Amino acid sequence: MSELFNGVFDSGISAMDVKDFLICMGASLFIGVFLAWIYTIKNKYSQSFILTLALIPVAVCVVIMTVNGNIGAGIAVAGAFGLVRFRSAQGSAKEICAIFLAMGVGLMTGMGYLGFAAIFALVTGIVFLAFNLFGIGNKKKAMYKTLRITIPENLEFESVFDDVLKEYTSLYKLEKVKTTNMGSMYKLTYNIVFKNPGRVKEFIDALRCRNGNLEIALGEYDEKNETIL
Repeated sequence: MSELFNGVFDSGISAMDVKDFLICMGASLFIGVFLAWIYTIKNKYSQSFILTLALIPVAVCVVIMTVNGNIGAGIAVAGAFGLVRFRSAQGSAKEICAIFLAMGVGLMTGMGYLGFAAIFALVTGIVFLAFNLFGIGNKKKAMYKTLRITIPENLEFESVFDDVLKEYTSLYKLEKVKTTNMGSMYKLTYNIVFKNPGRVKEFIDALRCRNGNLEIALGEYDEKNETIL
């Protein structure tokens, strides 16, 4: 019966033990669900992201156990992960950190270090939860606003709004420049801090005079616009 679980191409490589395989999978799934639950506390999230966070440790664990010391298979798996990266949108720094934590758990369980994986998940989960519960770093989020301005292509976007931004904001940074409307317009994304929040309408009116009354959007600070070094 155990021969059913032997690889078809096994030749000299020890076959994977079914009991160990199930134990590692179960541990990976349990820890992945734990990390996903930690992320749901005091965070904005989608169901797809939470599901991904819960299942990544299992997927990585299975891949590591399947590779089982085969260098060629390991290189192929690394290439496959690289292709997945290019098919996914960039997330916030917090989301990328959560993904790396889940992958780290999967690597450890795949190599059989279940105790170390549990300790790693517990410690990082507690730190993650403490930052969320005590609001460490939320001061920046409360102060910052995200500003998006659409301008025609003939405007010099690097300096056209500088004097307005200096007058109404204490801090501003151009985070992203994106072409839109088939390249005939630019969409600029700024992170800003107001000097006086009561002058928002006056600020937007001043911007409208510069961008030809095109679209302007002002909202809460968007973490996905953070520059990740």
